[in-house]
Amino acid sequence: MNVYLLLAEGFETIEALAPVDILRRGGIKVKTVSVSNKPYVKSSHGITVAADTLLSKLNISEASALILPGGFPGYKHLCDNPQVGELARQQFEEGRLLALICGAPTVLKQFGIATGRSITCHSSVISEMSDYTYTGKDVEHDGNLITANGAAHAVDFGLEILRTLAGEEAALKVARGMQL
Repeated sequence: MNVYLLLAEGFETIEALAPVDILRRGGIKVKTVSVSNKPYVKSSHGITVAADTLLSKLNISEASALILPGGFPGYKHLCDNPQVGELARQQFEEGRLLALICGAPTVLKQFGIATGRSITCHSSVISEMSDYTYTGKDVEHDGNLITANGAAHAVDFGLEILRTLAGEEAALKVARGMQL
């Protein structure tokens, strides 16, 4: 099982690293991917992360899940990258898990992916998501699409991704270990 998490300059630190941490605790192989094809990516709060791989080296057909964190201007950089849009479209259309948090669901809108599906997102981008059914939940799961509304729910988002990939018991074990 391969999971890829895309990192764009200005990503939200906790929205990226909490899911990576949770999934790795659950025994899932996760690789962080720099969309700028530079090995180091700086978060919106000035934390620099060394990406595991580069977008130019990514084979999306190997992905069990593709995760897009938000953060400003990180989610804008994701929206501005046609390769990100194509990868997200392919992931979704081939029925594999696509997970987006905070402002990152705007990638769906930008590239016309999963139109009409139930989503949640950060309050600052709700008005952009008119082609979707906004539920207002902290974490929304609709088929092979998981969305979450922001940094405060990054752990819940990660646990839902783990639950989907490895089952309820794996998610409960990680949650217990984290004292949740």
